Amino acid sequence: MMTRRLLQLFTGLAMYGISLAMFIRAGLGLDPWDVFHQGLAGKTGLSIGAVVVIVSFLVLLLWIPLRQWPGFGTLCNAVLVGVFADVGLALIPEFSHLGGQIGMLAGAVLLNGIASACYIGARFGPGARDGLMTGLARRTGWSVRTSRTGIEIVVLATGWLLGGSVGVGTVVYALAIGPLVQLLLPRFTVPEASRPLPPGSGPDQPVHAGGGWQLGHQ
Repeated sequence: MMTRRLLQLFTGLAMYGISLAMFIRAGLGLDPWDVFHQGLAGKTGLSIGAVVVIVSFLVLLLWIPLRQWPGFGTLCNAVLVGVFADVGLALIPEFSHLGGQIGMLAGAVLLNGIASACYIGARFGPGARDGLMTGLARRTGWSVRTSRTGIEIVVLATGWLLGGSVGVGTVVYALAIGPLVQLLLPRFTVPEASRPLPPGSGPDQPVHAGGGWQLGHQ
């Protein structure tokens, strides 16, 4: 079971980074956080992968006042997505014709959905940005939807002002990724290990180990 969880985690994070590179190569717009990352990369001269890693750890600092602690998967997410984004950009060519851009965008959305379901289903903890969203909701009493919307509006607007790419891909991602991950997550969620039944429990009432976390997005 642990081998499957680790394999899913690392495979999912690698695919997530590659999907980010595919979004960039499609040239049709990025998701809100990556608009921000791209804008920062353009202003600082750093690679987008390096910016993703740096921003991930800065976001983790915001977990401290929210009294939230990272898991193993959180730390892996903070490092590996950026690393594989740069690998993907080194390997994937740019497309100058619309057909190739649309195909790349569709592939990026699909791969991102599979990647999200993989690393979330591995149950090693949320990504830094997801944890910020859920932690803020818990501490303020806002809904997760309100917290996510507020955070993403801020990072999208900031990224756009910095020169990040906003376009049809931004809209497609926003509309498609939630339903796609919801569809795929049950297929990739690793079952929790069953504990021995306590005395007096019936044979049809297994007790399961606690843990896991609710789906946000990266």
